[in-house]
Amino acid sequence: MKNRKLRQSFTNAWTGVVESLKSERNLRIHAGVLSLVVAAGIALSIDTVRWAALFLAFGAVLVAELLNTAVERLVDMVTTDHCEEARQVKDMAAGAVLVAAFFAVLTGIAVFAEPLLLRVFS
Repeated sequence: MKNRKLRQSFTNAWTGVVESLKSERNLRIHAGVLSLVVAAGIALSIDTVRWAALFLAFGAVLVAELLNTAVERLVDMVTTDHCEEARQVKDMAAGAVLVAAFFAVLTGIAVFAEPLLLRVFS
């Protein structure tokens, strides 16, 4: 079921993102936080290097969440019975999201600490 046209590949990928946003609460939460962080970056006029750090952090979290969703769906397709290995696979995929989110928070602190302090004490 290989895509014959590049355009179809992009269409399918975008459909996957949209379907995930519709069905996955945690992905919507991450997208909402992303919006708040972008608003804060605009309000504080952060520089290009800080934006780059934020974009890398955003990307890591969103990619991890999309992969977690795919892993969970695949595991659910393979088995509907309680299975210790299936639980472990799902927990590991969720752990990847947790690690990405944790480091995104650290990135946010590093990015926003100086601009916030300058704003408060100026």
